Amino acid sequence: MSVVVVNYRGADDTTTCLRALLDDLDYPSELLQVICVDNASGDGSAERVRAAVPRAEVVEAPENLGFAGGCNLGVKHARGAVLAFLNNDARPDRGWLREAVRVLREEPTVGAVASKVLDWEGREIDFVDAGLTWFGMGYKRHAGQVDDGRHDQPRDVLFGTGSALVVRASLFAELGGFDERFFMFYEDVDLGWRMNLRGWRVRYEPKSLTFHKHHASMSTVDSSRELFLLERNALASLYKNFSDETLAKVLPAALALVTRRATARGDIDPKQLEITRRPADPAQDAAPVPVPRQALAGFLAVDQFVEMLPSLAESRKVEQAARRRTDADLLPLMRKAMEPAYPLPRYLAAHDVLVEVFGLEAAFGRPRRVLVLTGDAISDRMAGPAIRAWHMADVLSAEHEVRLVTTNPLCSPPEAPFPIAQARSRDLGAHVDWADVVVLQGHGLEETGTLKDKASTKIVVCDIYDPMHLELLEQSKDDTDEQREKHLVSVTAVLNNQLARGDFFLCASERQRHFWLGHLTALGRLTPALYDNDPTVRSLLAVAPFGLPGKPPQRTGPGLRDALGLDADDKVVLWAGGVYSWFDPLTLVQAVDRLRGKRSDVRLVFLGMKHPNPHVPDMGIAGQTRALAKRLDLVGSHVFFNESWVPYQDRQNWLLDANCGVTTHFEHVETTFAFRTRVLDYLWSGLPIVTTDGDSFADLVSREGLGVVVPAEDTDALAAALEKVLYDEEFAAACAERIAVVRERFTWEVALAPLVEFCRNPRPAADRLPGTAPLVPNPVLGTREKVQRDIKLIREYLDAGGPGEVARRATGRVLKKLRGHG
Repeated sequence: MSVVVVNYRGADDTTTCLRALLDDLDYPSELLQVICVDNASGDGSAERVRAAVPRAEVVEAPENLGFAGGCNLGVKHARGAVLAFLNNDARPDRGWLREAVRVLREEPTVGAVASKVLDWEGREIDFVDAGLTWFGMGYKRHAGQVDDGRHDQPRDVLFGTGSALVVRASLFAELGGFDERFFMFYEDVDLGWRMNLRGWRVRYEPKSLTFHKHHASMSTVDSSRELFLLERNALASLYKNFSDETLAKVLPAALALVTRRATARGDIDPKQLEITRRPADPAQDAAPVPVPRQALAGFLAVDQFVEMLPSLAESRKVEQAARRRTDADLLPLMRKAMEPAYPLPRYLAAHDVLVEVFGLEAAFGRPRRVLVLTGDAISDRMAGPAIRAWHMADVLSAEHEVRLVTTNPLCSPPEAPFPIAQARSRDLGAHVDWADVVVLQGHGLEETGTLKDKASTKIVVCDIYDPMHLELLEQSKDDTDEQREKHLVSVTAVLNNQLARGDFFLCASERQRHFWLGHLTALGRLTPALYDNDPTVRSLLAVAPFGLPGKPPQRTGPGLRDALGLDADDKVVLWAGGVYSWFDPLTLVQAVDRLRGKRSDVRLVFLGMKHPNPHVPDMGIAGQTRALAKRLDLVGSHVFFNESWVPYQDRQNWLLDANCGVTTHFEHVETTFAFRTRVLDYLWSGLPIVTTDGDSFADLVSREGLGVVVPAEDTDALAAALEKVLYDEEFAAACAERIAVVRERFTWEVALAPLVEFCRNPRPAADRLPGTAPLVPNPVLGTREKVQRDIKLIREYLDAGGPGEVARRATGRVLKKLRGHG
């Protein structure tokens, strides 16, 4: 491993960086070469660095080669099979190189690892994702935002930041290294772009972490010089890397846009040289016109781009001859190619004109439009369906234009990076018309109306993580028998309509997948063509479980102990979620009653008794639970009810106050195929889990050792399990360690990966394509074959029922022909 650090008059920062590399990294020192290139600083930096960090190899450049040239010079002295580049004003996390090398070992198609970069204090984002505009400007998405853990999942990117990048040495050599003509800025964009064009991947790995002061080397340089480099290098990069077809549309528009950006940035009067505005005094007319440096940067960038064109043309020939991927292939990695980037009114107006006149949306494609539709309440207090819809919208918004729409009257959402709207069923048409892909759940298909039409060309994703008909069997037990049957028929029809219409389906577990495959097969969706193309049928039905945040919970305010007046030493059993008919809180209350005789400090807390969706009524089991706790004299001493609902953004404060999480249910069909989302909150917060046997999470808890699984309605076993996880500290600690590993499988980015993948290339389901017909039809029978067939049938009918059966069948055939069906 060879690490290259470029220094230019920043010896103090560089010394800090080099010492961290040599002293703090969790990487074998005998395998680590640290190279410092001094870019002709002329201030004694090279000597100071040699004296301060003698273990680093200092290479002196004959002149200032810029970041690109300085890195390339350092690579000439490198011995490692892997190269790493780190800014001199950055410092690595201990695992920076170890995690990057792990990715390169595990994934042979990854050519470079883009490290996660935070600010020096580790609070705000510097780099977690890459974007590229159609006019060639690369940018760091989410830069400046607080690091809240949403970007802690690996992903493919177009490029990594040169401030922290790890590359295969052989690939770097094949590409000729960084383009030294860039000097600095966008040389990393260009390198990543070229890697991707040749079929290599650039992989963002958040565990490969560094911290960056950001542009410390530019702190004394006027911003106009940076603007000049950014403008020139963007043009150079797009000229080298876009295909002929794309470049023909992009280059003239990009050149025009540089000019408009310059005049807008410099606030130049664009009509000052109109002949009708000349002053009366000829001398005044010939007077110099001041041009701000911010504007001059753009004009000079175009001039120098033209100067570079002969050599860039040769580079373009090389890149276009070597490319293996199309511009369309890389479009998802550009994220939002039509992003205008600068919020200047005159500039934005010109951007829109150029996009329209040059047909750039056709060249790049506008962002795919995805409508996520839910019927659940969206507010600071959300239940499972709304939470799931919210995170679907959040994950998809990284690559697409997304709207989250609810048909629930309660829509008072927290701040979000995507638009949220409330719409009545009759008003959904405009949202559906806007979308390319509709992701829906619950009764969404029934509410949209037009989507059920067989002629609809919209791509529909049905989220069937909630088997509503099975849930209803338990939920409606208080209704009359007749009403229960009507409700069940209605809900089953809703689901059947979805299963008949959808192009892609998401369920929550492998158990559910088996269940829904039976439904789809019964409805005729599992066709021979689909099966032959995809025997797993995962192209139609994929598992996307409920998820959890990538970052562990952090306290932001008071929790349940403050809210309910519990002591710090109390042992808290948390029931995280509502109390519904398919759960068994009664056995739990009885178990706590039994346990308090031995353990007086045990406390059971019900997180929410009132569902945030006003359309969901209180269920009888909630009242029974309160009544039982009161009869056993537990309320306010050992059992506590939060009668409202904890806001979604505050739930971690309650979870962090608990000692274990619990979920208990009855043994029935709903349990078998349910996906208890509350268990994910327990995983997120590292709580040992006590659960009743029978569902997919009970299997997980048992298999991975995350807590204790008990039989349904067994008070003694449940009391013993609670005592085990609350008072056996060694057992609880071991559970927490295993939970920390398992929860990585359930982050939203991982859970929703099948949805993200589908939306990158959405297609109608195979059996919904127009003009579909069997590829090999049955042969047409001649007269002789028809007679032989009929004789065979008559014999079968005689054997089955005698002459009466023959007569019945013959009559049926005649009637069929008369009706025009035979």
